[in-house]
Amino acid sequence: MSNARGALFDPVFGGAAVAAEVSDQAWVTALLEVEAALSRAASTVGLVSAAHAATVTTVAAALGAPAGLDIADLGRKSAAGGNPVIPLVRILRAACAAEGVPASAVHVGATSQDVMDSALMLLAHRAGHIVLADLRAAANAGAELARAHRATPMVARTLGQQALPTTFGALAVSWFTGLDDAATQLERALCALPGQFGGAAGTLAAVHPHGLEMADALADELGLARQVAPWHTTRTPVAALASALGVAAGAVAKPATDITAMASTEFGEVAEDAPGGSSAMPHKQNPVAAITARAAARRAPGLVSTVLSSMDHEFARAAGAWHAEWETVTDLLRLAGGAAHQLASSLGGLHVHADAMARNLDITGGLILAERVTGALSTHTDSAREIVTAAAASGVPLDRAPEITAYLSADELRDLLDPSNYLGHAVDLVDRALSSRPAPASRPARTPGGPA
Repeated sequence: MSNARGALFDPVFGGAAVAAEVSDQAWVTALLEVEAALSRAASTVGLVSAAHAATVTTVAAALGAPAGLDIADLGRKSAAGGNPVIPLVRILRAACAAEGVPASAVHVGATSQDVMDSALMLLAHRAGHIVLADLRAAANAGAELARAHRATPMVARTLGQQALPTTFGALAVSWFTGLDDAATQLERALCALPGQFGGAAGTLAAVHPHGLEMADALADELGLARQVAPWHTTRTPVAALASALGVAAGAVAKPATDITAMASTEFGEVAEDAPGGSSAMPHKQNPVAAITARAAARRAPGLVSTVLSSMDHEFARAAGAWHAEWETVTDLLRLAGGAAHQLASSLGGLHVHADAMARNLDITGGLILAERVTGALSTHTDSAREIVTAAAASGVPLDRAPEITAYLSADELRDLLDPSNYLGHAVDLVDRALSSRPAPASRPARTPGGPA
């Protein structure tokens, strides 16, 4: 299995930690953990002796170690059958035979998809919790920014234009609430990831009448949710995971996009703690963490689409749609994880320049308060909107336009044109959002994966 990125680009896009959990080595280790768990599950229903199951577990652990087997050779041997489980089972059985364990004690009642799907769920659970931790770190950093700057005035921009005054805290609310929502959805998807055990055609015929009991035991051994029924061609668990990762990437992209714009020379409203430089321009202070978070997040929707468009698994085993998931999901984990990690880094050290925000509030010469002036003027004349519109178009400051000063005094206009006096419920919304943040959900009782 090739990886979309590697040692060169994983650190750039923040995916190094997740990459370790979805690497080729991690895949092989997880596959062997599932095989070991299968033998232990079979021992709980009397199909394998406890001693043999223990030996399978020990042998699988040795093979799953970094120096346990040649992954490149395993990949070459996987081509004939279309997945690595087939040659891996042969290798595991041969190694177990050398320890006196019969072939019947390995891969008991399973099909290749049982092992691949369960291994993918293990990888997703482990990598997904890294993504989740970084999402929460980013959300917490956003919440702290909102708390610290709940009343710091800045421009609210709509459709690329200055609109009305708001506060930086209110903008940060849109960041952390989206991240909190994404984290909640991702955690729900991770907790629901099930083990897979259905046998050759999803009937568990090879282990009847012990199939249901063994399926539950396998899930318990792996620390995954118990399946209701084999889901070989019902791909909602994978789709829910992919969708949650896509939502997470989108939630990251929103603040990353804002930060990138706000850090521009013209805005100058924020700066990262460790901005990146340029190979050619010594003066550049690039918001690299936000930029790379945004870059990683932009690749996620296509992968989500691939997973969702691969849900049409025919009958009892899909020809191609199932195979399309393996690298797609692992790449999606890397990208969502990298995006979340880089955003957490950006938000965690973000410098807020309130003076620049105040300067940008003033660059229109009071036009940003035109709505407020119009409202006050409308109590005196039905032509308020036309008067203010004409004054704005003329370039004359609103507090000096004769058509306006004829109705409103200098003191009234001074109050009306003070941005800090027209923040609406911005501060209230910050306080409400902070007080409404969800408490951390309870963690799974055990780490996925058995002793193997």
